[in-house]
Amino acid sequence: MTQFWKKYDLLIIPAVILIGLDQWTKALIRQNIPFGESWSPWEWLAPYARLVHWNNTGVAFGMLQGYNLVFASLAVIVAAAVVFYYPRVPRTDWVLRLALGMQFAGAVGNLLDRIFFGHVTDFISVGNFAVFNVADASISVGVVVMLLGVWIHDSREKKEKLVESASDNEQNGLEEKPDGSNQESV
Repeated sequence: MTQFWKKYDLLIIPAVILIGLDQWTKALIRQNIPFGESWSPWEWLAPYARLVHWNNTGVAFGMLQGYNLVFASLAVIVAAAVVFYYPRVPRTDWVLRLALGMQFAGAVGNLLDRIFFGHVTDFISVGNFAVFNVADASISVGVVVMLLGVWIHDSREKKEKLVESASDNEQNGLEEKPDGSNQESV
């Protein structure tokens, strides 16, 4: 059990929190806002942000409606791929581990809706943007976190190579010219 926990701790913790929050908020919407209706705490806020009870059998932004089974199958594949790949990510790469946890949670959160209700419940409506839910936000933020993590990792590697190259040049008695080539120092 301890070895399992070490492998999957940063997958399980965010996933349990985010799936729980996703399912709880969707249940609140289904119980309190009739389908197709919206609610906003203040009238002036309604054009900018509101809660709307909406169903979606497609993917993000309401595309590809009616393919619920296809997207449920895809969610199972994504979740399985994350579970398979996750232990191979170094424990020190917590950014990638967090991103995978968020993407896993989003896939499973929407998969549960597809299995139990035949559609995904969407309810967050901001401006004219497509209506979404906590699981959708988790997937999107997970992708952004992953991209930032890759960018930071690449930047560090480039910096380390530059420092290493400068150190090698210094040890070999070479100076770097402004054009990037090396010349022997006198």
